[in-house]
Amino acid sequence: GTGVNYNPERLKLVWDKLIIEAGINYLLHTTLVDVIREESERITCIFWNKSGFYKVKARRAIDASGDADFCALSGLPFELAGKNEPAQSMTTTFRMCNVDQQKFEIAGGNKMMKERMTNAFENRTHLLPRKEGSAHEMCQPGCISTVAVKVSDLNALKIDELTNAEIDGRKQAFEYERFFRDKIPGYEDSKIIGLSHQIGVRETRRVYGEHRLTKEECLSGDIPDSSVLLCGAPIEDHREGKDGQDETYWEYIPGAGIYGVPYGTLVPAECSIAWVVGRCFSATHDAHASCRSMAQTMSMGQAAGLAVIQSLKTDRDAKDIDVAMLRNELVALGQILEVPDYIADTSRNGWKNNLIRNQK
Repeated sequence: GTGVNYNPERLKLVWDKLIIEAGINYLLHTTLVDVIREESERITCIFWNKSGFYKVKARRAIDASGDADFCALSGLPFELAGKNEPAQSMTTTFRMCNVDQQKFEIAGGNKMMKERMTNAFENRTHLLPRKEGSAHEMCQPGCISTVAVKVSDLNALKIDELTNAEIDGRKQAFEYERFFRDKIPGYEDSKIIGLSHQIGVRETRRVYGEHRLTKEECLSGDIPDSSVLLCGAPIEDHREGKDGQDETYWEYIPGAGIYGVPYGTLVPAECSIAWVVGRCFSATHDAHASCRSMAQTMSMGQAAGLAVIQSLKTDRDAKDIDVAMLRNELVALGQILEVPDYIADTSRNGWKNNLIRNQK
């Protein structure tokens, strides 16, 4: 793939460090169970954890739950994935070690892997759920991270169905291990060393915001003045095809391959003191399939965080903040809001060229 490689376990340590250094008192293993919206523009959130129930009063809130839990409990409008188009499938990612990457590349690399995966699917030599998948080289030598498992037709908002999805995802992951060891050169001695800590859910609820990102906006390549982040990802819709098979539908952004995401997609309609970030932001199904990934959602969080600060300092509603000022603050922190002067080298070792270029 063309993404940025990182160590997912070390990233947890980085997150802890950033949060603690910012002076934030945060709680893990804690669930939001209710929201009370008060007349004085304050919010009371009811939480539960092993210590019991407790409440937190706040003047502003950011919903980064993925499932729009805060917005749903607040009675804010949202679209349920699957209501109009099939919801995207879920995936249990897994990591493998003892991979001979050089042997894999000599044997044909990703092209060879795709052909053999398709053959295994069609001939049922291995019980794979789809014809294609991707294996991404990790920072650690001989290790890869794989996106191939497909669990569809289950509702991640229903706990019994989500439980079944977890079980099926793990089962599929180890069937893929058998396939890789049997059929892919360089993987003969490989084995799974870790699964995602929970199944990856692509979409459940999508909030209706002050602005709703559309497929047409994505494919236009436009960067509106209200943009608070750029997206360079294609539409990547993991969906069920006409033949009943779940494969990925791709549609690439024309031109520079980039479009702007307006601030209004982060502001829920009918609420003056809340923001929404991550995969539950305001977008249609197609647009969401482009803008739901990590880089974009990280940028959403940065924009919403700064917007909250401005809202509190100026006593403005979420939809009424000074977007031009917000954009300037984002750029000062390194946010990219214009088409870059050059396109990054996305080849296997291209990061070295990008690093050298950035140091000049």
